[in-house]
Parts: sequence; C-alpha cells; structure tokens
Amino acid sequence: QVQLVESGGGLVPPGGSLRLSCAASGIAFSIYTMGWYRQAPGKQRELVARITASGTTNYVDFVKGRFTISRDNAKNTVYLQMNALQGDDTAVYYCNTYLIGVPYWGQGTQVTVSS
Repeated sequence: QVQLVESGGGLVPPGGSLRLSCAASGIAFSIYTMGWYRQAPGKQRELVARITASGTTNYVDFVKGRFTISRDNAKNTVYLQMNALQGDDTAVYYCNTYLIGVPYWGQGTQVTVSS
C-alpha cells in the first residue's frame, strides 16, 4: 500500500524558511518522479515543484529561486526547502507521485506565513 506522509509545516513570519519532508512507503521510491503541490483556501491545488528519478527538477515560476526540491533515495524521502516565504505561500502542501497513471497524495501539511 502506497503511503506518503508529509511533515514540517507550521507558522512562519514573512521572509522566513521551512523545510517540508515527505516519507514514502509501499513503492520503489527511487524510480518515481515525486512532486509537491499546494492548495490555498478557495483555490485549486497547484503544482509547486517536481523531481525525477534522475534528479532533474522543475519549478513553477512563483517559487523559482526561493524553493528547492530534493530527494534522499536511501531514506525514501523528498524534501521541499522553502525560503523567503510570503503570505501568498500560505497553503496546505501535499506530496504526490503517480503509479501507472494513478495519483497518490499525502494528507498534507499546513504552511502559514504571517507576522
């Protein structure tokens, strides 16, 4: 059974940093592309960043230069380092992968950017 468990969210002031983690189980983690998405209140879930099995990364424009996605295949974990956080970054952040076209999601972790 595929499980994705996020952690690391919290309350941070504008300009602050957080590192999110997503621990995966039930999959051959190292061969899958992993992604981070987010969903703000009243908005659709949107892609933030992805990392392929080979380590290639891509980011949406609004996080480029501020967020970094990485993975540790030995720990079956994907990370999202978030710097220079802004109020618009407030959202629930979800870990994601696809197995044979089927999406899997974690339960999400809340990130709130506020003074």
